[in-house]
Amino acid sequence: MKSVNPATEKVLKEFDTATDKEIEQALKNSVDAFKFQKTQDFEVRAKKLNKAADLLEEKKEEYGKILTQEMGKPIKQAVAEVEKCAWVCRYYAENAKDFLADETVETDKKRSYIAYQPIGPVLAVMPWNFPFWQVFRFAAPSLMAGNTGILKHASNVPQSALAIEEILRNAGFENYEFQTLLIGSDKIEKILKDDRIRAATLTGSEGAGSAVASTAGEKIKKTVLELGGSDAFIVMPSADMDNAVEMAVKGRIQNNGQSCIAAKRFIVHEDVYDAFRDRFVEAFKGLKTGDPMNEDNDVGPLAMSDNVDDIEKQVQDTVKKGANILVGCEKTEGKGYFYTPGIIENIPEGSPAYEDELFGPVASLFKVGSLDEAIDLANGSKFGLGSAIFTTEKSDMDKAVKELDAGGTFINTITASDPRLPFGGVKASGYGRELARFGIHEFVNIKTVVEI
Repeated sequence: MKSVNPATEKVLKEFDTATDKEIEQALKNSVDAFKFQKTQDFEVRAKKLNKAADLLEEKKEEYGKILTQEMGKPIKQAVAEVEKCAWVCRYYAENAKDFLADETVETDKKRSYIAYQPIGPVLAVMPWNFPFWQVFRFAAPSLMAGNTGILKHASNVPQSALAIEEILRNAGFENYEFQTLLIGSDKIEKILKDDRIRAATLTGSEGAGSAVASTAGEKIKKTVLELGGSDAFIVMPSADMDNAVEMAVKGRIQNNGQSCIAAKRFIVHEDVYDAFRDRFVEAFKGLKTGDPMNEDNDVGPLAMSDNVDDIEKQVQDTVKKGANILVGCEKTEGKGYFYTPGIIENIPEGSPAYEDELFGPVASLFKVGSLDEAIDLANGSKFGLGSAIFTTEKSDMDKAVKELDAGGTFINTITASDPRLPFGGVKASGYGRELARFGIHEFVNIKTVVEI
């Protein structure tokens, strides 16, 4: 398994993948660790998780560098990701006890209540685009609930995967409560079918989610899936145009455009379409693409060469069907997996930019005549992760919140995850929720207790 710098194409490190014997030992260790972990008081677990937060904050520059060198995100964003991981650790260290406290329910019995109990080892199949955040937003609540975790991370971020295990071990989870397995996707099915694994969570592609859900369903195991997205970004005539353009650029290029919750389809009312388009294009022209370790650059490389090939094909196929490129959308020459941020418009139905998710720094621009038309277009996607509307009209806000078919609707800002709020999608964007009290309840036994 190789760690490759996408900005230089240089192999940073190589690692041996886990053998079948090592996988078996990890499963055994996870079960043994659960027997210990579930007996620990919340205060003990919280102390360890707070220590993990301390370690993340103390070494945020070091860990940020690992993220940037391994998958290409701009260094400022990488450091911010590490800081956010510390936040989610502290959030659950502080709140898990309350989230999982017994809940009394008044009935005709002497005593009735709901108890929240850990279930055991959980398999986490995680993506490369937010190598730390995606893992910690699962690990923090799961460990606080008393579960144990086994991580199968994306094959191109092994250094990140090992660093996470090291952080948690050094924080006090030193009895195999959390383990990283460096394995390929071909090993997932066998592990998931093992009776010792009680549930699974996956963040990734629609195909990967379908495969994990199918296998888990066959074995009657709980899953939480956070999959792709093609988030709508609606701009109405009353919008603050300065804010709308600023958020549009940020929403489309964050993480080099490789985010499930990135704004991807920009649906703009005809009354302000030309003004928004012209300013959007000018802003894209001013973006600096290059070495992600250089803080002056806005956009780094895509994570892998296949990502460049995929988005290039999607754009070209969309253009062949009648769309036109307003700016960018070009492979760059030389070393590194770079792709110039771009905008396309006049996108016809049936084209990749209309139907699919563009996982890179390319914005799809649409003109509509009303909010009803905008919502219909937004909901026409098979995805339903996030959504956003830019308007100062209360009636527009209320209508968008009520009618947009997505896991979240953000008003005058871009979609973003927050430990205090539930996160997830509908339709092909997955099911279940992470974060907040909902996230910690996904992998517990919600037990009814009655005494007469």
